[in-house]
Amino acid sequence: MRSNHVNPYGQPVGFDLPDWRQPPRPPRTPLDGRYCRIEPIDVERHAADLHAANALAADARSWTYLSYGPFATETDYREWLTRSCLGADPLFHAIVDLDTGRAAGVASYLRIDPAVGSIEVGHINFSPLLQRARGATEAMYLMMKRAFDLGYRRYEWKCDALNAPSRASAQRLGLSFEGVFRQASVYRGRSRDTAWYAAIDQEWSALALAFESWLAPSNFDEAGRQRVRLSDLTQPLLAARG
Repeated sequence: MRSNHVNPYGQPVGFDLPDWRQPPRPPRTPLDGRYCRIEPIDVERHAADLHAANALAADARSWTYLSYGPFATETDYREWLTRSCLGADPLFHAIVDLDTGRAAGVASYLRIDPAVGSIEVGHINFSPLLQRARGATEAMYLMMKRAFDLGYRRYEWKCDALNAPSRASAQRLGLSFEGVFRQASVYRGRSRDTAWYAAIDQEWSALALAFESWLAPSNFDEAGRQRVRLSDLTQPLLAARG
């Protein structure tokens, strides 16, 4: 990558950041949208709803690319939430459907690094009640918005390179492809190549407009069908696809 900035020795260097300040860590406070509410995980409030929603799936394919699950019983799920989802990083959230008041999916912030302004979204698991719903997209928008509003410079999405739906979702949401790290990790006894995607702060204002246009009630007809696809709005904003 070329840079127009050079140091006194004529070497190319990155641009200066005289006004940038290290952002705070994301707060444990809810995020309210038109279709969903995002709440920090609370085992007593969310476990039963989440386990019941996950149990509606016809099979366990939604767990294939996660390093945990599925959970046979609510007790097993509660134990996992208590053991793994109450820390500061990853910072897990439940996605609550405002029509029903019930939690229907999970997502988290992770690899939170305020010193360089980088934050990742992951551990995304949408039950059948949330898949393809407007609230699923709105949840991703709200989490991205909070990160950039706090002052983060970089918003990351990483997934198994073989997880085609996740790769498509990242790009639909306006995160640009940055490459594949080969044999990056091992999970479930399998080797994983990891695909990297990200959006940066310079792209956020245009991405926010794309999300807001797509989420507007006027973008849906009386049957709830979208008039304009989000990917049609975000594709021109991608720095790279893959």
